Amino acid sequence: MRQVETVKGRLDHGPAIAVIDIGSNSVRLVIYEGLTRSPTPIFNEKVLAGLGRQVQTTGLLAQDAIDTALNALVRFKALCDIQHVDRIYAIATAACRDARNGRAFISAAERICGTKIEILSGKREAQLTAYGVVSGIHNPDGIVGDLGGGSLELVDVRGARVRHGLTLPLGGLALQDLTGRSIKKAEKLVEKSFDDLDILEDGEGRTLYAVGGTWRALARLHMWQTGYPFHVMHNYRISARETLEFSRLVHRVDTETLSKIEVVNAARRPLLAYAALVLENLVRGIKPKEVIISAMGVREGLLYSLLSEKERARDPLIAAAADLNVLRSRAPKHGEELIAWTDRFIASSGLKESADEKRLRHAACLLADIGWRAHPDYRGEQAMNIIAHGPFVAVDHPSRTYMALSVFLRHTGLNEEELPSRIRELATPYILDRARVLGAAMRVAYILTAGQDGVLPRVPLQVVGGRLVLKLTGDYKKLATDRVSGRVRQLARLIGREAVVEA
Repeated sequence: MRQVETVKGRLDHGPAIAVIDIGSNSVRLVIYEGLTRSPTPIFNEKVLAGLGRQVQTTGLLAQDAIDTALNALVRFKALCDIQHVDRIYAIATAACRDARNGRAFISAAERICGTKIEILSGKREAQLTAYGVVSGIHNPDGIVGDLGGGSLELVDVRGARVRHGLTLPLGGLALQDLTGRSIKKAEKLVEKSFDDLDILEDGEGRTLYAVGGTWRALARLHMWQTGYPFHVMHNYRISARETLEFSRLVHRVDTETLSKIEVVNAARRPLLAYAALVLENLVRGIKPKEVIISAMGVREGLLYSLLSEKERARDPLIAAAADLNVLRSRAPKHGEELIAWTDRFIASSGLKESADEKRLRHAACLLADIGWRAHPDYRGEQAMNIIAHGPFVAVDHPSRTYMALSVFLRHTGLNEEELPSRIRELATPYILDRARVLGAAMRVAYILTAGQDGVLPRVPLQVVGGRLVLKLTGDYKKLATDRVSGRVRQLARLIGREAVVEA
């Protein structure tokens, strides 16, 4: 293999790898920067081939769908060669395992891709989907449902523990095919399929994690119709009641008449009613507390299954923040020192902080300096946008808001008037208070260090005897100025303490 030059805008996680996912509706290529706990896609493309649209009635993959899929794979292989991909992992799902000509198609696909393609069993597909949710949701607890074109996989997940799953022929294309495009017939079929499933009872009061492109399209429609301010799909949360009402509406009306329907790909619109029907019955059967959309599924689950136990145990949010710290900060070690420095401050302050809040603060510290190359007037805004909309996993939307706000306020001098309305809508008073405190602490740190490492361990900031004390000794006494004292006082006011700078 030709030696590839290391690109300064990319991390050295080893050679790029690719996953080709041959689904019942779409054929997709994702090329990742490397095999890590928080893999970053560097290229992502799909083709809606519709391989599964006639399998239930004819038992065969349609020839035009085969031609479309194989042409897509020719392009995908060329793209992998251009990107110098070291290893292609290829998988196929329901349509290929159910069709009589599925194996012949896979043989042709393997010749094009130059790699073995694993035809996933229903249980294997459910397991990998569950792994995808485990890899991308912090401490998941509930039922994972993956709706593809050909099938629906269900599996119970508790933390990193994945139980045996099951598969049902309830994908959108399969339902269209089985019922002759009759939504009325589909209603009866779905209701019958969900009778007496033990896994549904196990999910009551927990979370339903919805995976799959058509469910994401449904959630996107909901997001736009409700005016949700944050257009990040992963970890989008909808209450069970609202999910039930919305899915019932979508499956019972003409899809083209729905408000904001233009935000859904035209090729997916005919499947929306079937996806909504399945979701409605699933929520009614499980009775979850909420539905969370997961953009992480079978592909990410496959990569997660390839990791060592040690790598799986890493926090993907911290891993991703650490990567961005290396790529964008003036001194990456400073971010690590900022974690320890704020640890001591928080521990001495008497402020309550849960384990989840601590991990978010640690991630924010690693991201605190990623905007330094921007114009001073826009550093806060640019850093906030990267954090709020970046490809982070294992973090919900309010938590993204906290991290983004902390770094924004560190740049803007705690000026909340400049906050974009979309962020303000998600920022509860509690989130805003926590972000102010961390942002103010960061402002003290950066005026002392100029973003360089080696200083923070020698200039402790702690609450001692009811006072917030910054100690500057030795050569660091020279750092003491009115600006430093002013920032310490600003932080002290937020936590209700008197400020003291000992120089």
